[in-house]
Amino acid sequence: MIELNTIQLLIVMAPPLLLAITLHEVAHGWVALRCGDATAKAQGRLSLNPLRHVDPVGTVLVPALLAVFGGFIFGWAKPVPVNYHRLRQPKRDMALVALAGPGANLVMALGWALAALLGYAARTTLPWLGEPLMAMGVAGVDVNVMLGVLNLVPIPPLDGSRVLAGVLPDRYGEAMARMEPYGLIILVLLLVSGVLNLMPIVTGIRHFILTLFFF
Repeated sequence: MIELNTIQLLIVMAPPLLLAITLHEVAHGWVALRCGDATAKAQGRLSLNPLRHVDPVGTVLVPALLAVFGGFIFGWAKPVPVNYHRLRQPKRDMALVALAGPGANLVMALGWALAALLGYAARTTLPWLGEPLMAMGVAGVDVNVMLGVLNLVPIPPLDGSRVLAGVLPDRYGEAMARMEPYGLIILVLLLVSGVLNLMPIVTGIRHFILTLFFF
C-alpha cells in the first residue's frame, strides 16, 4: 500500500470516521424508536447528516490528532437522547439501544473491508482509484473496530456499561450512574497509563475481518 503523508492520511481517515460516529449514533436512535422512544427522531437525530452529530472536539480534533501522532484512535459525537421511561421494557431495551452502536460499527467494518477489496482489485488497472479506495477501506476497518471495541468497555458513559446495567441487578446500574460524571476521565487515564490495553483485541478482530476478504 502507498505511504501517505499527513494531509493524505487525514483525507483518507475523514469519511470513515465521520460515518463511523454518525451511524453509531443513528443506530442508537433507530433502535430506541423501535423500542418505543421517539425522542431522537423528534430532535432530528436520526439524520445521516454528520453535522447533526458532530462534536467539534470529540469528532474532529481528538481523532485528527491521534491519527497524525499515532496510537489508539477514538472519538465521540453528541450523544443521541434516549428517554429511559418511554422504552417499552426499559432495562432490556436500554441494553439493546446500547448494543446498536457497536453493532453498527461491526457492519461498517465489514463494508469497508469490501471497499478495500474492490480497491485492491482495481489498483493495477485504475491505480488513481484503487490505491485510495484500498487505503480508505483499511482505515474504515481500523476506525470501526477501534470504536466498536472501545464502546463495549463497561465504563460509563460507554455503551458497555449500559449493556451490563441491562443484564445485572439494578444496583449495578445505580453505581454506573454515580460514576458517569467521571467516566471519561477514568477512561483516558486507563488508556494513557496502559492499564487498559485494547490493542490486542482490536488487532485480532481487524486481522480476522481483513482475512475474510483478502485471503
